[in-house]
Amino acid sequence: MEALLINRIPFESATGDPGRLSEHMDTLPREEIGIVNWPEFSYKPEVHFAIAWSPGYIVLKYYVRESVIRARFTEDNAPVWKDSCVEFFVAPGDDSLYYNFEINCIGTCLAEKGHSRSPREKLQPEVIEHIKRYPSLGVAPFEEKTGDFSWDLLVILPVTSFVEHHVDEDLSGKTFRANFYKCGDELSKPHYLTWKPIDTPQPDYHRPEFFREIRFV
Repeated sequence: MEALLINRIPFESATGDPGRLSEHMDTLPREEIGIVNWPEFSYKPEVHFAIAWSPGYIVLKYYVRESVIRARFTEDNAPVWKDSCVEFFVAPGDDSLYYNFEINCIGTCLAEKGHSRSPREKLQPEVIEHIKRYPSLGVAPFEEKTGDFSWDLLVILPVTSFVEHHVDEDLSGKTFRANFYKCGDELSKPHYLTWKPIDTPQPDYHRPEFFREIRFV
């Protein structure tokens, strides 16, 4: 299977003007997070992402349209998968260690590392605080709402977040393995969408054997 090719942004830094960066991400091709692997969870929001890189950073922008939305958690490393949540699971090295970055629709981030679902170790707050998040919905929490909601989330992820790996700032030519997800475990319409398929009986995102290659060019 061909790798997803990730291009460098055409200006010097990802950390200068988030508005300009967000507008650039809007011009890029989008990948769909749209696979329903578990038929008992058939609700399927519309979810896409764009991805790029800049020296020292991976840039992600998620685009979501859904009929049920919630953002209860405001403290980083809270169980944000229970809210309207998008996720990036990635293995940057040749070993079995991978990272999960899970972010709800108001930008609250859970970040962990480990070799499998359990045990996992949370990244330190001083690491997570450098993961920049720009949610279109703002940062105030809210209980579940139903209707027709569209939101986006810009994420600027430093390669220093990969605390167990030495990742050069110049990502050109490097290949990682990853998968991208959308979930909402405690919504009235719980769902588990993936970018690439996962072949398990029950929802389980912690399955690095189903990651696919992403390559920085």
